[in-house]
Amino acid sequence: MTDWSPPVVYSPRPATAATAASNREAVARFDMDDRQDFADADRNLIAPFPDQLRGADGHLIFDTAKFDYLSDDAPAPDTVHPSLWRQSQLMRKGGLYKVVDGIHQVRNNDLANLTVIEGDSGLVIVDCASNVEAASQGMAMIREHVSDKPVAAVIYTHTHIDHYGGVKGVVSAEDVASGKVPIIAPGTLASFDKHAIGENVIAGNAMSRRAGYAFGSLLELGPTGCVTCGIGITSLPGVTVSYIPPTDPITETGTKRDLGGLEFEFLYAPDTEAPEEMHIWIPQLAALTCAENANHTLHNIQTLRGARTRDARNFARYLDETLERWGDDAQVHYGPHTWPVWGNEDVTGFIGSQRDTYKYIHDQALRLANKGYTPLEAAEEIELPEELGRKWFNRGYHGTLHHDVRAVFTKELGMWDGDPVSLHPHPPVETARRFVDLIGSEKVLAEGKRAIDAGDYRWAAQILHTLVFARPDNQAARDLQADAYEQMGYQAEGPQWRGIYLTAAKELRQGVQAATFATASPDTILAMPVDILFDYAAVHLIGEKAAQAHLRIDFHFTEADETWSMWVDRGVLNARRGASADTQLTVTGPKAALVGALLKPADAAQLAQAGRLKLDGDEQVLLTLAGLFDEFDPNFNIVSP
Repeated sequence: MTDWSPPVVYSPRPATAATAASNREAVARFDMDDRQDFADADRNLIAPFPDQLRGADGHLIFDTAKFDYLSDDAPAPDTVHPSLWRQSQLMRKGGLYKVVDGIHQVRNNDLANLTVIEGDSGLVIVDCASNVEAASQGMAMIREHVSDKPVAAVIYTHTHIDHYGGVKGVVSAEDVASGKVPIIAPGTLASFDKHAIGENVIAGNAMSRRAGYAFGSLLELGPTGCVTCGIGITSLPGVTVSYIPPTDPITETGTKRDLGGLEFEFLYAPDTEAPEEMHIWIPQLAALTCAENANHTLHNIQTLRGARTRDARNFARYLDETLERWGDDAQVHYGPHTWPVWGNEDVTGFIGSQRDTYKYIHDQALRLANKGYTPLEAAEEIELPEELGRKWFNRGYHGTLHHDVRAVFTKELGMWDGDPVSLHPHPPVETARRFVDLIGSEKVLAEGKRAIDAGDYRWAAQILHTLVFARPDNQAARDLQADAYEQMGYQAEGPQWRGIYLTAAKELRQGVQAATFATASPDTILAMPVDILFDYAAVHLIGEKAAQAHLRIDFHFTEADETWSMWVDRGVLNARRGASADTQLTVTGPKAALVGALLKPADAAQLAQAGRLKLDGDEQVLLTLAGLFDEFDPNFNIVSP
């Protein structure tokens, strides 16, 4: 990986006059005098966070003082879109809150909330934050100020890491394994594991790198860097991500459970914000959550970090079904992000408006598709009606209207935009070289300068991209493109767009920054279902190197007394349950050791010498396999070749 400049203290540029003017003009599009969200975000605060959250070894994880720049009365600086600044001020509000009698939330010491439902006989935890440290802090506050009742159940509303990653901060694996505390989740147990773990691990290296851009984890906190993540305070450094597989699946709408002395009713909502997701109704408390299908933000139909494209029509369908089932009775909506909504009129208005926003995006994208528009053309055309678009909770603080429209095309029509020129283009570097050879480096650089001087940052970034990819050692081009990206970040309402643009600017100037975020943790890898474990190994196989290989290894998992046969042939790694009659090697041991042998086959001999594995057959096969496996660099280039 090439670092194009010596390490220096990073100093972002200020906003240009064009950016300051753009952000001032944005104010006129919004009702900045509407302060109801501020009152709601402050409502029923029981206790603020202690000033700092530290890891077991003393390292700093979360410090409330780092967000003091977002005080309620601080005006939006020129370097932050005023709508995003307002949302970030709301995200700064954190601590332990009462939602209604029987429901408490710990909000904004993490990306997601910890919600605790208190029944007569115990506590039900709805989502667990993204990490053990934040969840543990939240539970300590619950114990101090609310209740010392035992945890009766844990509910995962969906398959994303910020909703299960803190589970070992609220319950022990032993209590779950014994059946004392069930973990309830949508979908079959195999399906939940598949999507929770597979999404975060199999493509995890790429996803982590992209997430580092989108969530601003490579930026300093502040008005010229990461302000907040829009739906939570920010991603946190040096945390522990845990996972305990669910034990009680919800696969049908109308399913009920008695938990902690309260009745919970579930609406199964697959293929919405997550592949497996559900809404929850508690009739005794007249309390409802639509998980992440209803938020104080427009959500992603396609995430920028990278995940399966979602179905905008399903968002609308299940939100409407929720209103049909429980809309007449709901008095509060609490979410796994942001703050609650109180009162039947406001709850139903909120859910109905979000429903119509997703359906509008879906229907209008396909209307324009049927008229021959490409995804980018449609995204430039579609605007939400004023009644939807002026609602703060429909603004793009997570998803954005522009990339959600394009995602509908991807979901319904696939990756090709319909234009023959995009069907088989040259790769970016080859295209850039041909373009620069034709036009000349100096002319491209001059046009980039002209565009920046004119405040035409989108064109400046686009034209300079060709020069950076054709001549990556041209630091003048890199610096100019960084200037353009920076101003685009300052003007972005969406925090993920802001994070991407500002991180791109930083890496163009300083080179690739060390990764601070990883979706794969030891818990998630060890919890992989065996078929997904072999899928994960398979994406490491270098196909061209393995094309002539013929390997067969049996793996016997001693805890389950189960054998899987894995083979490499024709450049493909396959596996199926059952032993093979012609295996070259049998590897026997507990799953934790077999994971090490499979993913790091060169280390298998050491595991065997330590008594953790038994190897029966030709041990050279593992070394051959190791020579066919690729290594994934977590710091691969994005803004340069």
